[in-house]
Amino acid sequence: MSLATRIRDMEESPTLAVTAKAKAMRAAGEPVIGFGAGEPDFPTPAHIVEAAQRAASDPVHHRYSPGAGLPELRAAIAADTSSTSGMEITADQVVVTNGGKHALYSIFMSLLDPGVEVLLPAPYWVSYPEQIKLADAVPVVLPTTTDGGFQVSVEQLEAARTERTKALVFVSPSNPTGAVYPREAMREIGIWAAEHGIWVITDEIYQHLVYGSASFTSIAAAAPEVAPWTIFTSGVAKTYAMTGWRVGWAVAPAELAAGMAKLQSQLTSNVCNVAQVAALAAVTGPQDEVAAMREAFDRRRRTAVSKLAAIDGVRLAEPEGAFYVFPSFEGVLGRELAGRRVEDTLQLAEVLLEQAKVAVVPGEAFGAPGYARLSYALGDDDLAEGIDRIAQLFAR
Repeated sequence: MSLATRIRDMEESPTLAVTAKAKAMRAAGEPVIGFGAGEPDFPTPAHIVEAAQRAASDPVHHRYSPGAGLPELRAAIAADTSSTSGMEITADQVVVTNGGKHALYSIFMSLLDPGVEVLLPAPYWVSYPEQIKLADAVPVVLPTTTDGGFQVSVEQLEAARTERTKALVFVSPSNPTGAVYPREAMREIGIWAAEHGIWVITDEIYQHLVYGSASFTSIAAAAPEVAPWTIFTSGVAKTYAMTGWRVGWAVAPAELAAGMAKLQSQLTSNVCNVAQVAALAAVTGPQDEVAAMREAFDRRRRTAVSKLAAIDGVRLAEPEGAFYVFPSFEGVLGRELAGRRVEDTLQLAEVLLEQAKVAVVPGEAFGAPGYARLSYALGDDDLAEGIDRIAQLFAR
């Protein structure tokens, strides 16, 4: 069969592929510890599940609903985004989607014309460049490093800007690095984008998962000048342990939101009503379990940083948000591990899985060769054991 070129050229999600392989090995009886999935290991809070159970019993939710989302959920998202951005957001600017990926895809397809350029700081989440290319636009990758805190500078952005530049993908807290931009750095970037009429697509799905002295700031709040040019995406997956419920959203100027809703009307119609009611309970309900999960993630973050920093050849910047560490393994590359010379982090990931039974995602997937992403959204014992296995393999 001859597949369409866009599908042949598209990369499979490497994070999902690593997770699937680790699960298959565990099912076959191998003691694999998976650091691949960006998925909380907690159950969805009970009050959210109970709201969904009630919704499933209500016949009103057995029928089609508005394609852009349930009105009460859109209103709650508008209120929440208004509080963090400092903007006056209305419900008609909100489109509820089948997860955050769907929100981003709809944004790119509704905003980008063929040939326009999108500035994309690296390391980046694996789906950004593929979705930009599906819209026939061009991702322009801007590398960042451990020493720079994985933060792009205005100087880099300006050097990459051309007459075809239409948008910037801006993420804080970051997947995969856990980097959180200081408010002043965000302000500089926001002012620069506003001056040049560049759209800022900001992914805020980790906004509630920030640790230590760091704090979440929306770029629109840091730089009100860029507010008219800002498009927000978020969802319930990470904060509320709801990855399987598939509810995300986009918040955009009303004309763009209407365009996205029109696209969605031809693709999916409404998001599952029961899942939307669950998302409403998450956004508007008690947040004490979110605080408990954040405390557990912070504990695991400190464990991961401490253990990885003690391994010879490993360097890392301490993450301040999300639930990932993104260490550099460049000091290990070129060595022989378990009888095999390891030249890049693709090969390193293979050796770790085969020899240490540890699954990580190589940095090549994120536009950052020499690094690897480890999620610490797993049990404390598995976290410690998995990093110990890496250390033991490197010490052989």
